[in-house]
Parts: sequence; C-alpha cells; structure tokens
Amino acid sequence: LIAMKEDEVNRCQIQNWYPKFKSLTIKTKFHKLPESFINYLTDDSGPFLLPDSVTNEDAMPNRVHNFEEEDDFQVPEESSDNETEPPLNRPSFPELEIEIRDSIETLGGTIIPKLNWSAPKDAAWISPSQNLSCTCFNEIALLFRSSDSLFHDLCNAYDSCTDKVSSRPESFYLALRKWYPSLKPEMEFRCFVKSNELVGICQREVTTFYPVLLNEKDLIKGLIEEFFDDKIRFEFESENYTFDVYVTKERKVKLIDFNTWCGSTLPLMYTWEELEEIHGECDELELRIVESRLSVLPGLKTAVPYDYLDVSPGSGWDQVLKIAEEEFQKEDQMSDEVA
Repeated sequence: LIAMKEDEVNRCQIQNWYPKFKSLTIKTKFHKLPESFINYLTDDSGPFLLPDSVTNEDAMPNRVHNFEEEDDFQVPEESSDNETEPPLNRPSFPELEIEIRDSIETLGGTIIPKLNWSAPKDAAWISPSQNLSCTCFNEIALLFRSSDSLFHDLCNAYDSCTDKVSSRPESFYLALRKWYPSLKPEMEFRCFVKSNELVGICQREVTTFYPVLLNEKDLIKGLIEEFFDDKIRFEFESENYTFDVYVTKERKVKLIDFNTWCGSTLPLMYTWEELEEIHGECDELELRIVESRLSVLPGLKTAVPYDYLDVSPGSGWDQVLKIAEEEFQKEDQMSDEVA
C-alpha cells in the first residue's frame, strides 16, 4: 500500500483544512481542548462519570414518564450501618462548558461534535437522540467517552505513518458542526484520490439499500467529478487522500471531511488493494452504490466494528443476508399477487 506520512495525517485534521475550504463545507466552531479534558477522556482507572455541569444540563434526561413505573427508579433508603461510601468526585470544566454552550447557541442550538479527525459515530447508540446531535456539553462528553474512534485520535493517530515521530498531535480541538436534521444519509459519498486523480467514489452509508440512487447514479458521479476538478484537486495539498461529500436536493456538492488514504480510513465498497491498482487517467471512474438489499454491508449500526465482520461466502453474516433477501422476495411476490 502507498506509504502514509505524518504531514498527510496532519492535513486531514479539521482545524487545519477548514479555513481554506470554509465556503464549501458546514459551518463549524472550534475550541482548543485543555489537557485536563483530554486526561478525562483517556482515563479509565475509575467509574464512568459525566462532568459536573455548571449549567445544570443533563446528558441523560429522566426517561420515566409513567409515574406508576417510578418504583423501579426509587433511590433506596440509607442503610442503618455506619459505613458510608465516599462521595464521587465528578470532574468539572466550567470555562469550557460555558464556551461550548455559547457556540452551540450561535450554531442554532444543535450540533455534531468532532475531534481533530473523527466524529464519535460508533457511540451514537448511547445518545438519547440515537444519533450524533448534541445540545449541551455533557451530551458531547457522553459520546466522546463512549467512542473507540476518538480513542484512536487521542492515542493512535500516527500509528500507520512510515515516518512516525509523534505519538499525538500537539493540541486537540473540539469542532462543533451545525446540525441539519433534513440531511439524508443516502446522499453522502466517499471519494478516493490517488496521485491527484479521482479513482473511485462510493456510497458512504453502506448498511442500507436506497433505491433512489439507482436512477441518479450517473448524475451524482458527474456532479462530484466537477466538484473535485473545480474545488479540491489543486487546493488540497496531499496527493493521496479521501474526502466525503454531500449532494443537496438542489444538486450542489458540499464538502464534509478529509481523511487519509488507507490507515484508519474505511474503503467501504472497495478494498485498498483494488484502489491502488486503478489508474485515474486510463480507467473509467466508477461510483459504487448498494444496488440491492443483498448488497448491504453490515457496519457501525451493528455495534461491531466493520473490520471484525466476516461477510464471506458461508459466514454467519452471509447466511443472514441471504435469508433476509429471500424474505424480501417473498414479500414482493405477495404484493404482486395482491395487486
């Protein structure tokens, strides 16, 4: 595989590329994180504690709305024993929390949080919203403390570099990105650039089949090609990298993120080996999408890292997908008979 350098990894940090591509991407506010907060994110020596909020905002609001069920949530009466547990010393970051609250307000009240490279997509399951949208500091802390992706940013960002001398970046930044609830996951795409040539594009959300993409495939490919040639190709300084884009309903392309070539970046519907064999000037550019329910690739929604999943013929996932496709075909046949 193409060797990855520290400079290439550093260029993909959002606080480094955002100023240059600000007009092409989602509005974002940045906060340099104090080392005390970084230590909080990496410390697993004690119990899992959310910060003590100075604004009294709770990341896990009371889920009990039926008062008849509240018995299950009663705090037991104090024991008559003299032994008492010492109070938990919850961390607190008052200055950072207030700064973040103000930024969230200027971005419309709801944001998606991101560290230098990664968003905590693998932790969305733990969020009350079941996605990455956050309205307060403690919701961000909950996602960050629960994410393996962010732990990679904190401790292993340069592990794949052939010229590795750093164990971590000099500073960590929290990027607060404006939340758009109307964004459709099927319209986000990952683009692969090798030697400054766009060599592949694929659907970013590979865990679902979206029939609408079948008819718009060629149009979307042309829009992304034009966007790359006009806005990215001669502006981003690396020769080998990936970038994610979103295609709006007005058929405009918005930049979402830059990522490294290989390393921790998922090739999704490609393999890195086949991408490296593609010659941009000679081979026709391909946009790969999930073209049937059978082609769905399990991913982060399974709560299992994508790389750990075996979808080869005869595997457990292969059997699951075949059974699912058979059920869908039966449903389609029944619908036709009824019609």
